Amino acid sequence: MRSPGRTAATATALMIGVAVVTLFTVFGASLKATMDRTVDRSFAGDVAIGAPSFGAGGRGLSPRLAPAVAALPEVDTAVGLGRGVAEVDGRGRALTVTDPAALARTLDLGDVRGSLAGLGTDGLAVAADEAAASGLAPGRTAELTFTDGTRQSFIVRAVYERADLAGDYLVTREAWAPHRTQDADRFVAVAFADGVSVADGKAAVTAVADRYGQPEVQTREEYAAASAGGIDMMLTLVYALLALAVLIALLGIANTLTLAVHERTRELGLLRAVGQTRAQLRAMVRWESVLVAAFGTLGGLTLGAFLGWVLVRSSAGSGDSALAFAVPLVPLATVALAGVAAGVAAAWRPARRAGRLEILRAIATE
Repeated sequence: MRSPGRTAATATALMIGVAVVTLFTVFGASLKATMDRTVDRSFAGDVAIGAPSFGAGGRGLSPRLAPAVAALPEVDTAVGLGRGVAEVDGRGRALTVTDPAALARTLDLGDVRGSLAGLGTDGLAVAADEAAASGLAPGRTAELTFTDGTRQSFIVRAVYERADLAGDYLVTREAWAPHRTQDADRFVAVAFADGVSVADGKAAVTAVADRYGQPEVQTREEYAAASAGGIDMMLTLVYALLALAVLIALLGIANTLTLAVHERTRELGLLRAVGQTRAQLRAMVRWESVLVAAFGTLGGLTLGAFLGWVLVRSSAGSGDSALAFAVPLVPLATVALAGVAAGVAAAWRPARRAGRLEILRAIATE
């Protein structure tokens, strides 16, 4: 209260660091919530087979894996999703190469206008949002230019609602085969036959998958968690960098308290003279540090959560494709407790110095 400007400036440094930590924490939690929602809403299968992130699996999955898994008695449907690129009416777009009819039994594509069963070698299925943006509809024609320079007219035979896992454009393997440079799947969705438990089905699928480079076989929950693994890695790197900023802010609190103790030497001596103990004096300085840190931490949490909400709301997408806003209470509570604890740590040296003041010398100070 004696120097509110200096106190505010000291708390602001901590507030900025905490706000940035909170911003990334909220945004990361929102990305995870969006991934969970996407898998829960769009993945109608039982297990997913994905290529390992590193090593030889980075080239993708063998296209023979999905048929081999589909042949198992425990499996009802197994469909692979490959990846291709082409220009659609002059705009570069990613294509999902798959069996669209089988895909509809493992992924929930929402409302489908038209038919996915008869795309053939000249048919195309388009996501609803992409179709609206490109002016495409069932029965219309789109010109695709492939990487080999070939141009071909495709008829839009279906428009589907949800593109979360399926992508914006679906073509058959037969349509992609003349233009491919490498045939590989990025993902295989598997639905078990009726009465097959997840444990038994996963064991059977894993036994077959091990013959094709040992890709990862994951349940719906495991797949969602693995998809969010990159977010955790990003947050870890960000936290490591931001820890330095918070440390600098705490050094600022310590320096401010040291200066305050120096300025109030005579006052502290008088308090000791009228009966204040060394422990009470140290506690007074510590509480001042905790209050400053608490102000900075609370302000940072509020500001960071608001900025996280703004970032999520301003991200691309609308309706079902918009990011889901999530506030991770446990991590933010940890940040709050860490901020208060850091305030106690920052006060250690100033409080120790205040407690060691000699009463007569402090009173005599001008």
